[in-house]
Parts: sequence; C-alpha cells; structure tokens
Amino acid sequence: MKVAALKAPGGLDKIVIEERPDPRPGPGEVLVRVRASSLNFHDYAVVAGIIKTPDGRIPMSDGAGEVVEVGAGVSVFKPGDKVLSTFFPHWEAGLPAVERMAAVPGDGADGFAAELVAMPAEAFTRQPEGWSFAEAATLPCAALTAWRALVVEARIKPGDVVLTQGTGGVSIFALQLAKAMGARVVATSSSAEKLARLKALGADHLINYKEEPEWGRAAAAWSKGGVDAVVEIGGAGTMSQSITAARLGGHISLIGVLAGWAGEISTATVMAKNITIKGVTVGSKQEQREMIAAVEATGIRPVIDRSFPLEGIAAAFEHQIAQRHFGKICLEF
Repeated sequence: MKVAALKAPGGLDKIVIEERPDPRPGPGEVLVRVRASSLNFHDYAVVAGIIKTPDGRIPMSDGAGEVVEVGAGVSVFKPGDKVLSTFFPHWEAGLPAVERMAAVPGDGADGFAAELVAMPAEAFTRQPEGWSFAEAATLPCAALTAWRALVVEARIKPGDVVLTQGTGGVSIFALQLAKAMGARVVATSSSAEKLARLKALGADHLINYKEEPEWGRAAAAWSKGGVDAVVEIGGAGTMSQSITAARLGGHISLIGVLAGWAGEISTATVMAKNITIKGVTVGSKQEQREMIAAVEATGIRPVIDRSFPLEGIAAAFEHQIAQRHFGKICLEF
C-alpha cells in the first residue's frame, strides 16, 4: 500500500510517499480502505514537528473509508460498511480522562495518510447516510469539536447568540450547528469576501476585526448585553476580546491557540461577569454518534474548500498555512 510518512524531526519537506506492506486485521480489528482524510491544525503541528512523533509516523487524525475485511470477533461492522474514524479511539463516553485521550491517530499511533489501515473496530463509527467520503472525513476533529463546544458544554438553545472566529473548519461547523439549533451568530473575519460567504451560510452579524479591533465590544453591543457562547480559536491573542463580548454568565469554549499560547487576560472581568471558560479537546465516540444523527436530521453538509491527492499532502498543508481556505481541506485517494 501507499502511505505518506513523516521523517524526524518533521517539516513539510520531511513527508515522503512510500510503499509499505498491506496490513491484516487481527482479532477485534477491521481492515479499512481509506478514501479520504481532512486537515486540522493538530495535523499541521505533527507534520511541522511541533508535536514530536517517532520517525516514520503516518500522520492524519481523520479518516473515512470502507471496511474490506474484519478480524475474529468483530460483529459491529462487515465488509462494505462505510466507516468514520474517531479522534480518541479509547474515549467511548463520559468525561475526559488521560487513558481515554491516548493513541490519537497520526500522533500517538499511525494515522490515515495510508491507503489501508488495520485498527480496532471500536476506533470507528458509521458515516452519515448519503455523504461522500471527503464530507465524512471532515467530522471527527473539527465538527465534533464545534458540537461539543456548543451543544455539550455551552448548551446553547434557540435564541442564544454565538460568536465564531474566522473561517476555518471548526468555526464554520459552529456557525452551521448554531443556526440549525435556532441561535443567532456573530461571525468575525479579516476578509470582506469571506465575511460575505459567512453571511450566505446564515451569519446574522459580521465584524471585520481588522477594521474593528475592539470587536468584542462591537459584538456585545449588537447582542444587547453580550453573547451567550464564544467558540474561541485564537487563544491568548483573542481571549480578551472574547471576554469583552461575553454576557454576564456567558460561556467561552477554548478550542485553539492560533493567536498565541499564553498571555494576560482580565481575570477580574471573568470573575465579575461570572464567565465560564472551558477547554475543549474534540469529544467522545458517543458524542460523535449523536453529532452524526444531528447532521442527518438537520441537513447540514460540510464546506470543503479543496481536495488534494495523497501525493499532494505537503501542498495541502502549504494551502492551509497560507490561510487561503474557506472551510475544510481534504485528501482524497
């Protein structure tokens, strides 16, 4: 089989396409013909060497494909079934725990930049009915993160106001999920063109953060007292504005650090406004099943910017780094 492998110490120039023996499923495992994957910041951190992995690691946490063979004792799937990976294969349900968040594909174990994978059947769920492999491959990290941030943690309801940042995969899924649940959405971007596309997806209020540096104040003013939930992807560089934007008793889901790993925040404001700040790292297998049922019921479909072949994986990451994309970037092979 053909795989993309990362040579130590990492870097886009250290990704090589090579041939490896086809795997076979052991007891409790399924052999999956991978058809698609999608890029996340986590994957970039791996291939860039920010997250250290062993020499020869196969990257990519997300994968969608079809079962071609099952190992002894497997009854949940059969050959021909369309399956979807889980970001945390050992996290079935319940609260986060160290042992449940181990062996992330493409990081703690080989991932889905491979034509074939043999993994435990428990590492997969079904795909949404009628979705392409590329569409399904956008769900395990980005969509589930947005789902857990808004539905599980913030518990948004119809009439709530949600603030999203930018036009990456998590932010667009958050916009779509919020609208499907009857919430209003304030969306930010630095691009007028991208803001127009966010409007077309249903955003109720748009803020160009380059033109409006105090966008937190603007969001609070539009929502007449502050937003109910923020999907915070920037981290330290944007957190102060998110705190300003939040209402009394509001909820901030911290899911990214794209604008800084550490920095000062107004703890006094957090305290005075009784804001909940909750770190969110993807979600459980049970939450993925619930999210799949929700997207089927609501008709949500992912926004895919562009797909690349497996051999174009480095070019796909270059496209991601350039921030030219709107929505998800996929690999299809």
